Amino acid sequence: MITTSKGIAPSVESASAPSRRATRTGLEVRLAARPDGLPALGDFDLAEVAVPDPAPGQVLVRNLFMSLDPGMLMLMTGESGLPMPRYEIGEVMYGDAVGEVVASGDPSLSEGDLVVHRMGWREYALAPAGAYRRVDKGAYPTPSTHLGFGLVAYVGLMDAARLRPGDTVFVSSAAGATGSMAGQIARLKGAARVIGSAGSPAKVAHLTGKLGFDAAFDYHDGPVADWLREAAPDGIDVYFDNVGGEQLRAAIEVMNVHGRIAVCGALNRQRTARPDDGPGDLLAVLGKRLTIRGFTLGDHLERAAEFGPQFRAWLRDGAIVYEETVIDGLAEAPRTLLDLVGGAYTGKTVVRIAS
Repeated sequence: MITTSKGIAPSVESASAPSRRATRTGLEVRLAARPDGLPALGDFDLAEVAVPDPAPGQVLVRNLFMSLDPGMLMLMTGESGLPMPRYEIGEVMYGDAVGEVVASGDPSLSEGDLVVHRMGWREYALAPAGAYRRVDKGAYPTPSTHLGFGLVAYVGLMDAARLRPGDTVFVSSAAGATGSMAGQIARLKGAARVIGSAGSPAKVAHLTGKLGFDAAFDYHDGPVADWLREAAPDGIDVYFDNVGGEQLRAAIEVMNVHGRIAVCGALNRQRTARPDDGPGDLLAVLGKRLTIRGFTLGDHLERAAEFGPQFRAWLRDGAIVYEETVIDGLAEAPRTLLDLVGGAYTGKTVVRIAS
């Protein structure tokens, strides 16, 4: 899905004179106000600023695509509990992006290099060379694929959940960026049965039709535990949790002894902007000797060298389906983030900043 829109009009700032010559201007999105609950478009500010040339040791990158992630809403409220700095009012927001070097003051990177970094939400990123990681321009048909969440799914399954061949795996929010990867990777890594939950009949059909899940259900259609028991009469061994709330409690109820839960996200809390009830009564966790483990990608970056070649081979062989929703224009990023959390898209959602 590719959408083009005029977006919201930027405010143009007369930035204070930069210490180095500014040869261009660029747009950036800042946090305008800290939301109380779910944010509104008025909580974002789009500004045009002067962009200075890089000083020695710095690199200037023109961003091509930026990633959107539901966890960004929790960074806006400042109550995420994640090991990441919150967004500050009046400051540019951040997130994963891929871009092209346009000017370099450091010999480690050259003009034209493709890099990934954490300075999304802006057209141009200026930072020390160490803030960027050079990637292969020819690895994927489009640079945006470097922003995919496949590695997150892989780490969650292999390290947090310790996936074993023959496991029955349940994935919540299975049509999203991470869930769609987790279900397919679980199958490729030997899971005997893969079950997914999603938020609409169309997404359920997408999971079992295009993505190869063995079973799927719409979590709006009744008690999740009942759907899980029907889909997995012999219980589940692994739960890849992107949601929390009722789905986490249902998974605990249906899990087998020594089951493993990888906690990747908290969409239930992000969508309702209220504290999550959590796993509920932990007696079942004790009795079944379950493992519940949260994880972040930053603790497992060594897996990238192993995952990259596998992922490229799966794509080349047609063994895995990688889907993107591409929205055009930085001005559309705030609205797209709110739509993403509302369940508007399938697969990975990125904003195309420049072509």
